[in-house]
Amino acid sequence: MLKQRLNLEYPLAAGKPDLLWQLLSTDHGLERWLADSVVEDNGVMRLTWGSPYGEHHTLSANIVERQKNSHIRLQWVDEEEPEAYWEMRIGKSELTEELCLCVVDFAPAEDIEDLHDLWDDNLDRLHQSSGF
Repeated sequence: MLKQRLNLEYPLAAGKPDLLWQLLSTDHGLERWLADSVVEDNGVMRLTWGSPYGEHHTLSANIVERQKNSHIRLQWVDEEEPEAYWEMRIGKSELTEELCLCVVDFAPAEDIEDLHDLWDDNLDRLHQSSGF
């Protein structure tokens, strides 16, 4: 089943791109807003939602590309479509010239709306945890 590409752009409060980069590209930064536990080991991010000692869900993603203060691209280890990935990129809004987070992700057509909602929720947590 071919997945559709989802492109999102989230405006961010004024901040330093290098601080944002830490929140996007490190296991400790991602734990603040994306997952309950994140461990990076040999180019693989293992993300866990829920209690590690109770009910939880863990997925692993290969780090495909990481360019400091620019973007990180990951691909789920069990991804069947070679062109499907998820990426977080630090950018500037074309309209306002302000800092923004550009997200690319892929999902089956029937899941695109849910994926959009998931990223909205993730960005709410990023705003709450960091002020961005």
